Amino acid sequence: MHVLFMKRMAPHAIALAFVSIVLSGIVAFPGDAAAGVALLHNPLQGVEHKGMNLGSLTLENGQVLSDVTIAYDTYGRLAPDGRNAILITHGYTSNHHAAGRYGPADSKVGWWDRLIGPGKAIDTARFFVVSSNVLGSCYGTTGPGSLNPATGKPYGPEFPDLTMRDIVVAQREFLIRLGVTHLVAVAGPSLGGRQAFQWAVTYPDFMDGIVAVASSPKGLGKDDAVHHLMQRLSTDPNWNDGWYYERGGITPTLTAIRMETLKRYGIEAVIGTDHLSPGQREARIRRQAEAWAREFDAHSLVVLRKASVRFDAQRDFNVIRAKVLYVISRTDQLFPPSMGARVMGRLQAAGVEATYVELDSNFGHLASSREADQWAPALQAFLERLTIR
Repeated sequence: MHVLFMKRMAPHAIALAFVSIVLSGIVAFPGDAAAGVALLHNPLQGVEHKGMNLGSLTLENGQVLSDVTIAYDTYGRLAPDGRNAILITHGYTSNHHAAGRYGPADSKVGWWDRLIGPGKAIDTARFFVVSSNVLGSCYGTTGPGSLNPATGKPYGPEFPDLTMRDIVVAQREFLIRLGVTHLVAVAGPSLGGRQAFQWAVTYPDFMDGIVAVASSPKGLGKDDAVHHLMQRLSTDPNWNDGWYYERGGITPTLTAIRMETLKRYGIEAVIGTDHLSPGQREARIRRQAEAWAREFDAHSLVVLRKASVRFDAQRDFNVIRAKVLYVISRTDQLFPPSMGARVMGRLQAAGVEATYVELDSNFGHLASSREADQWAPALQAFLERLTIR
């Protein structure tokens, strides 16, 4: 088992220092391949928003979702044998736009753009990278806001409960139809990291490695977390027992929830680098929160939180065959380094080959994208180890 600590250094110093601590002693981390990464900042252009219909999908609870669609982006080209693919999995309130721009007028690049692209740590000149929107979300994949074929109206509160396994089963079906026969890795932050752990225990032979970032292999908060969220949402005047679609939505309540979430994620530290006044920082956070609240479906928050808190891949660590790269930020309030130490101990006990990276960052839960330069070399080196034949 390996442990890497990433420390921020002065601009004139070496960009990154690597130390790998193995169980038998202390050795130097392989240097040239990792330290020589040229992290390019030019985004991919002309990325397409795509969708695939899977037909019916039987869930773990026996219910059947009909007419299931998966929304996704791809970057790079699939090899003839279908074995050069990397699946990117997104966070709880995020989407599948992981890299690049959808067009010249698109001002937003994907959330891991500094890690995904030609010559970057996840090199699209070499890998076929697929980023899919999770089942139950609201960015093109079937979820509570989608039309129920049986009623012609949104599923809303009648959307069935999902498990993390359901999400992964849908992803595998989708990948197979794309022509993917084997994954190099599954990689993602937060809820995306949980998906990666679920992949490792549900389909242990389908990938060579997983990259779980700012995440955990077991849900936190249990059903109390879902209950409190439902209570909060129901205070909105437009809630209407969850049938708010024709009442203009519940944007004010979602905005308030989002502002609190962004602050817990570490957004104030990010904005603090722009030297704004407290009032200006608060206004910027509100603008970001309102933009998100206008497009996110409240029931997706509920469905994905249920799947998350009930999730437990930890009990099945003994079946994992993939190598693991586990990345935690020093200041993450949701998944602190103390959790990282516990998870690494359990992986070790299960005989899993795992590497731990701790980011020395003030950006909390947002560090993996904001500090991409800091851990990109470790990510690239990990992927290199997976592809050595």
